[in-house]
Formats: sequence, structure tokens, C-alpha cells
Amino acid sequence: MEKKIEGIAKRYEEYAYVLDHLPHGRPSTGKPAFRAEPIVQVIGETYFTLLEAVTRVGAPFAPYERVYVGKDSREKIEHITGRVNYDELTSTAKSELPAVIETIVKNQEDRFVAFFNNAPAITPRMHALELIPGIGKKYMWQILNEREKKPFQSFVDVQQRANVPDPVKLITKRILEELTEESKYRLFTRLP
Repeated sequence: MEKKIEGIAKRYEEYAYVLDHLPHGRPSTGKPAFRAEPIVQVIGETYFTLLEAVTRVGAPFAPYERVYVGKDSREKIEHITGRVNYDELTSTAKSELPAVIETIVKNQEDRFVAFFNNAPAITPRMHALELIPGIGKKYMWQILNEREKKPFQSFVDVQQRANVPDPVKLITKRILEELTEESKYRLFTRLP
């Protein structure tokens, strides 16, 4: 969802996936235990935004659970505390992150297959496809030649026609790179 504020588009996540649930809050907040709020760390499914949110008291959460975090009435989330960066994630959240990203990529196959069909050149010497780990010049040219003949229909189609290793894993690696380090180019995540 985008909201325009003085000509600038603000992007909000509608849904997110649970990475970690802390029913007694963060241990390092300095608040007394009786004042600690239950929180979850989540990743948005559209912009891969890492968020921390206060949960409704007693709301159960499962790892990889998809929850509504949009602006309307939320069932399990009380309010969004704010964005967090990768270093602020709990160790559990960090360990769950690759599997959750892979789930999101698989669930949005059309979106990521469209990337293979429409990715542009970034500079005269570099193509957006080359930013995907494991895709060098050889695979890039195979993808470009095959998509010119006929657009890709699925991840399996990309893998078979362009001889690319598992596209889901490659995209997952790229998203992780964008979330964990300063990338000059962002293909799938929003700027911190």
C-alpha cells in the first residue's frame, strides 16, 4: 500500500511473516518484567521490511505465520513499534529469515518470474540479472536470449530453458544480501 505525503510515496506493508515471538518483550529494554510488552519481529511480504510490533496480550503466534500489519484493524498486532535493521533481529529471527524469505518468494512466483522477464540493464556494463548471486554473464545471456523467444512462465521454466540453478534460492540469497549489508543497488527491498 502506498500513501502520498507531500508528493512522496510512503510504502507500507499489509502482511508480514513472523520471525520471532517474544511474549515477555526484549530482555535488554531495561523495563521491569511486569511492564514489558509482548513483541514479534516480522518481515513484510511486499518490500521485505523488517519490523517489530507489539502484540495483543495472549495472542498466539507460530513461526512463519502470516499476519496482517496494515493500517486497518489488526487481529493479533496491537501496533507497529517501527522498522529494525538486520543487526537488531534476535538470533532466532536471523536463523528463521532465510526460510521465511524463501516462502515469500515461492508464494509470489509471478512477481519474481516477471523480474526474470523484465529486468533491465543498470549500466552499459552491468545488468540487473547479474546482481543475483550465481548469475554471471553466461547465465545472464541465456536468460536474455530465452526471454526474447518467449517470456518465462514459472521458476521451473527459467531453470529448464536458461539452465539456471534454483531461481528461488538465488533470489532468496539476493534479498538476504540486501537486508544484511549496504548494497549499492536494491532490487527487492526498500531503502533502510
